[in-house]
Amino acid sequence: MAITIRQVTADDIQALLTIEQASFTEAEAATKEAFERRIAKIADSFFVAEEDGELVGLINGPVVQTEFITDDLFAEIIENPVAGGHQTILGLAVAPHKRGQGIGEKLLAKLEQSAKGKQRETVTLTCLAHLVDYYERLGYVNKGISSSTHGGEQWFNLSKTL
Repeated sequence: MAITIRQVTADDIQALLTIEQASFTEAEAATKEAFERRIAKIADSFFVAEEDGELVGLINGPVVQTEFITDDLFAEIIENPVAGGHQTILGLAVAPHKRGQGIGEKLLAKLEQSAKGKQRETVTLTCLAHLVDYYERLGYVNKGISSSTHGGEQWFNLSKTL
């Protein structure tokens, strides 16, 4: 079946929570309130993957002026500037039964395309050690250990110049 990538809507909340909770630990996962804030403030950089009416993936993050993600972004979101800055990825998640089918790459490509069209400098994210190779294969550069302590984990800064 065909995967469609589209902008998030408020009607997606329950499906977002299901995918998020299946993909991250309780300490790492975004809450309903966090998703509501992100949809209200940064819907222009929040996309979902849909297959036959079922939400199967998500990607989101605000645009910031610094090169790397800071932990305050998980709690406080402001609207994205029209142009410039660095596109962050606070979350990329795919439903467990759909992993390994390229959905994550399609979501990344959509966010990168959108960011490039808005003259963002980079796409930046943090990930756990076991995911560094995945992102490097997609053109991201490992910039070392992040200062983030989100969810009590050790994260790595990765970025891709647009």
